[in-house]
Amino acid sequence: MALIGKKVAQFEIKSKCDVFHELWKTDPHQIPNVSPTTYQNCQTLEGEVGTVGSVLLWHYFHDGKDSVVKTLIEEIDEGKKSVTFKALDGDLLKIYKIFVVHIHVDTYGSNNLVTWTIEYEKLSPDVPDPDKLFDFFEKVTKDIETHHLNN
Repeated sequence: MALIGKKVAQFEIKSKCDVFHELWKTDPHQIPNVSPTTYQNCQTLEGEVGTVGSVLLWHYFHDGKDSVVKTLIEEIDEGKKSVTFKALDGDLLKIYKIFVVHIHVDTYGSNNLVTWTIEYEKLSPDVPDPDKLFDFFEKVTKDIETHHLNN
């Protein structure tokens, strides 16, 4: 079993891609308000939100338990409408050596798509692939979509 992996999932949304991208890039503190059953809190620990190098602390609920992750905004690509978060500390790094999440939005014809890509390295072969996180990401995506369609 490979220790290094990459998983990708796409979810179609009816809301505009720009709104989704801007929320993750410049206003992640609002995500717990938009998706309170997934995220409880987001705090800036270092730097300025919306800039590469800023560090955020997330409290979230996944797989039946409260969890925490400290992330670095590693990359923001305005052209591709993507934001990359790298885990620095927290529950994910108890089982993964490396855990990076890319959130990318794009329009294909009349479809607006959110692509979640996880790059990871397991600490051992018996660690599961992070497939269950895609249910979590889908829930967050749908909550954000619903919030923006209703406002």
